[in-house]
Amino acid sequence: MKRNKQRKEVYPVKMVRIMRFSCIFAVAMLIIIFSPFQSSQFSYRKASVFRNAPDCSSSTDRTKFEKIEYSKFVHVAMTLDNQYLRGSIAAVHSILRHSKCPENVFFHFLVSDTNLKTLIQYIFPELKFNVYYFDSKRIKTLISTSVREALEHPLNYARNYLADLLEPSIHRVIYLDSDIIVIDDIFKLWSTNLGEKAIGAPEYCHANFTTYFTARFLSDMRFSGVFPGRKRKPCYFNTGVIVMDLVKWRRVGYTKLIEEWMDIQKTNRIYELGSLPPFLLVFAGDVAHVDHRWNQHGLGGDNVKGSCRKPHPGPTSLLHWSGSGKPWVRFDSKKACAIDFVWASYDLYKHET
Repeated sequence: MKRNKQRKEVYPVKMVRIMRFSCIFAVAMLIIIFSPFQSSQFSYRKASVFRNAPDCSSSTDRTKFEKIEYSKFVHVAMTLDNQYLRGSIAAVHSILRHSKCPENVFFHFLVSDTNLKTLIQYIFPELKFNVYYFDSKRIKTLISTSVREALEHPLNYARNYLADLLEPSIHRVIYLDSDIIVIDDIFKLWSTNLGEKAIGAPEYCHANFTTYFTARFLSDMRFSGVFPGRKRKPCYFNTGVIVMDLVKWRRVGYTKLIEEWMDIQKTNRIYELGSLPPFLLVFAGDVAHVDHRWNQHGLGGDNVKGSCRKPHPGPTSLLHWSGSGKPWVRFDSKKACAIDFVWASYDLYKHET
């Protein structure tokens, strides 16, 4: 009996040590990959090759992509551009590093510059991925000005078109922003039960939902009247981490619904914050539950001043530098929200069971 009791006491300590190591490793990786480079030219080295654990199901060989069975893979979609490239590479590396079955993860990159494909092939020689060209002309006339110029980039809206761009045989995909680091097995997020919902994401019902819309929106029932009819209370959710049911998305035509709100925005100015509000207008109150641990967002501070935010409580599986401060441009002693988070996260991981 005494031996069993000692074993129970030691186990949580081991878990804390493991989680601390994961966090330290993630930040060390950020420091290495986000290091300054000469002028505008970036230099990268090949990443380590990560193999499946013995009990993982087999995946299709890289040389047989034309015959690939997409149903065997965990699908992750991200955007790629030169400005956020270092973030994207670190995100991909973190997913592979922490996956039990990394060879069973298939990436889908949305790009406006197809030359980046060669770079990805060099860094990750055995990575399973497809590249999709996203034509900015498709969305440019619908984009309105935002509180931050970076939020007006056409690739910020590419997630709206995943159901059109990805192969019809792909029924589900995880969309991730480029400013994230995963420190848990992505399969856990992939296994989210969406039920009848088209998307799943961590929701934050304590947030003041109305701050994402203008006074004109709130005072005009033609617009604000969209929410009272929802089955559940509409809550804020961050669009940087979303599990998407592409079958239902295509069937309902959610892309068109998002575009309709963007068109209204052009003439009525009903919101200020880029690509997020149209998603809220279409989906808020109709989102499948995802644990908060899968989006420790706000690590980049607010969108205007860039001031640091405190992390939300509880264990963490994904770090997200949403906001104006990205780790590859502010990893210094004065503006290191990322470093502040690392030390704070030691306490967060103690909640792990």
